[in-house]
Amino acid sequence: MVSPSDLVGTGKKKSLYARRQPVFPKAIDGPFRRFKWLVMAVTLTIYYVTPWLRWDRGANNPDQAVLVDLANRRFYFGPLEIWPHEFYYVAGLLIMAGIGLFLVTSAVGRAWCGYACPQTVWTDLFQHIERFIDGDRNAQARLAKAPWTLGKIARRALKYGIFLLVSLLTGGAWIFYFADAPTLTRDFLAGDAAYVAYATVGLLTATTFVFGGFMREQVCIYMCPWPRIQTAMMDEKTLIVTYKDWRGEPRARGRRTAELSDIGTPEKLGDCIDCNQCVAVCPTGIDIRNGPQIGCITCALCIDACDSVMAKVGKPRGLIDYATLDDCKAEAAGARPKPVWKTVLRPRTLIYFSLWSGIGLAMLFALGERTRMSISAQHQRNPAYVQLSDGHVRNNFTVKLRNMELRPRTFEVRLEGLPGGTMWTSGQERSAAGTTVRTVVPADTLAKLPIFVAAPGEGEENDTFLFTAVALSGDTREVDQAEASFERPAR
Repeated sequence: MVSPSDLVGTGKKKSLYARRQPVFPKAIDGPFRRFKWLVMAVTLTIYYVTPWLRWDRGANNPDQAVLVDLANRRFYFGPLEIWPHEFYYVAGLLIMAGIGLFLVTSAVGRAWCGYACPQTVWTDLFQHIERFIDGDRNAQARLAKAPWTLGKIARRALKYGIFLLVSLLTGGAWIFYFADAPTLTRDFLAGDAAYVAYATVGLLTATTFVFGGFMREQVCIYMCPWPRIQTAMMDEKTLIVTYKDWRGEPRARGRRTAELSDIGTPEKLGDCIDCNQCVAVCPTGIDIRNGPQIGCITCALCIDACDSVMAKVGKPRGLIDYATLDDCKAEAAGARPKPVWKTVLRPRTLIYFSLWSGIGLAMLFALGERTRMSISAQHQRNPAYVQLSDGHVRNNFTVKLRNMELRPRTFEVRLEGLPGGTMWTSGQERSAAGTTVRTVVPADTLAKLPIFVAAPGEGEENDTFLFTAVALSGDTREVDQAEASFERPAR
């Protein structure tokens, strides 16, 4: 950082801009690295494969297992079908996702950032591709400084070509969630897809290529707001990746050099031999020994690196480890740290978990109890009413019947709460009027049924009554009601 004193007396204004220093993470093996491999494989498989999974919903219905059908305003997820008026289920899932992030962050810090964030997953994938083509950390650094030769140009062309292919597949997979994947693939390759499909793929391809191939840790450190938000959810009882300085300091580069130095005897030296392996493997290029910082995404690769070094020099593992600040203070004082389950199961995390599970159970209950039909009634106010020759008054209504099952169903519409009232449809004569109308609603359809309602001219100016719909489908008699007002001249 440039201080104000640095700008005084220099005769010129110093620039506060600092060029990005490229980060070349070193390959490492260990339990956390293998866990990252597992998370990467699972998340990428889910993202790329899900649009191609099929689910039989019967004739005239999409057979894609997961589909956001914007044209027909439907969301399909396996056997579930979410209609627009049921969007609160989607809102509930988003709330659960938010509370889940709060829960994970309060328990184990930035685990989302370190393992499952899309920026982390695709950056990790790109870094492995880069390592396969350019070599490990030292080879990449040498190649970056080397002059532009045919060999370097060929390597860069191959690497960026693979980056671009992965980015294109990433953008292409996204649009498959919004249309039938096989059909959209044929149309896309033939140039017959909608313009918005090409625009979406182009935008996502560009952002994936730039963010994962070039900006990488800059997205996490400077662009993403989540690290700033997470700090409000972490406290001294949160498990984070920590360097235990009371054990590692004072450090010395190499044990033999330390023995001959003025620092002291080997017994007084810390376990850290200043090998910088924790820095070499860090995907954001930070030094965890400087304490918690916004560049740490809690991927724990520094733990794998440090543990491997400690094993080589005959020291116990855990110089860098998952630990809470409270446990660090206790361990520095000679006490034993708490078991992990006691650290995770504390009032704050239990409250988050209770909220998360409560919302989930409420949504499951609502899904189990929801009816697969509904009715609504809209009064046609032009004209508001019509006076008939026999002294009755007629109102016109549009009754909407929603059949949310994948089969045709017979609906019985009843008129209740209007003394002397009768109703009939536009295809009937008034002589056939009664208090019940039956109609068949096709599968997965919102049908509009014009209905005429007549009642004696004597009565309240605005009587309130009910249209009741009953689904007569053999194995269920679901019921829904819609309230309406009958208008007639005042007495």
